[in-house]
Amino acid sequence: MSLTRLSLFNFLVIILTSLSLSFSSIAAAASATEINIGVKETLKRFKADISGGEEFLKQSKAVLIFPSVIKVGIGIGGEYGEGALQVAGKTTAYYSTAAASIGFQLGAQSKSVVVIFMTDAAIKGFQASKGWKAGVDGSVAIIEWGVGEDINTVDIEDPIIGFVFSNKGLMYNLTIEGSKFTKIVK
Repeated sequence: MSLTRLSLFNFLVIILTSLSLSFSSIAAAASATEINIGVKETLKRFKADISGGEEFLKQSKAVLIFPSVIKVGIGIGGEYGEGALQVAGKTTAYYSTAAASIGFQLGAQSKSVVVIFMTDAAIKGFQASKGWKAGVDGSVAIIEWGVGEDINTVDIEDPIIGFVFSNKGLMYNLTIEGSKFTKIVK
């Protein structure tokens, strides 16, 4: 192996090790109490930041809330977060979300994800799955929010609607396409 290839190989090993250590600390799994506190704060921000959001939530059949989904990538990336499914304002189950990606990416970001189920069929299909994948098992309409926009002025007819907000960090990606949601025990 030439020095350049050896250096590149060592660099990749260091990066992959760093990524795995980052995700192992994230995967150290929050307790149910920690998730519930994060969910409560995320919903509070959602209602405050999105005009009409509280009324919109009242019309939903269920809401899946991930307070913090961490994405890290250097060519190869991954993301992970834990959250809760609420039906009628009560937590009924806990879920993890995970996704992997390959391509031009460098950095890290934290985002909150709120997935709203507007129909009984949509939530039943989600709950019946052992590992529901966005874009495969169901389509999720991602809403991009403009400043001062009111949810009441937006015509939303999709059965599953996703909101991604509180984007912090160096990476920009408003999609949850390909994310897998899996029920976890807390």
